Amino acid sequence: MTVLALTDTAVYTVWWISLGIGLVVILVVAALLTLEVREIRRVLTGVQAIWAVGQRIANNTVHIDLLRYTNQTAGQILETAGAIAQAVSRIEHHAAGCPGCPRCIEVHR
Repeated sequence: MTVLALTDTAVYTVWWISLGIGLVVILVVAALLTLEVREIRRVLTGVQAIWAVGQRIANNTVHIDLLRYTNQTAGQILETAGAIAQAVSRIEHHAAGCPGCPRCIEVHR
């Protein structure tokens, strides 16, 4: 069995080389993590912008469903306005041919 005898200089040399390689690895990992953090922040900024726009769109479109009720009410107003127009037309027609108006209106009540 052969025992490998290392000198103190060889041990120190291996030690310093190991420390150097470890330092290089740590620096590379730190650089990569820094790049990753920058990208994550950039993506987060984009996501926040998308979220803000989405909220504005939601706020602007939340009332669209209420337009159905507005349309129904407008239809009812139109029907009522038509009925009023017919009544006014009948009154106008009556008044044109009635010599006693407006006194006859009190009689017809």
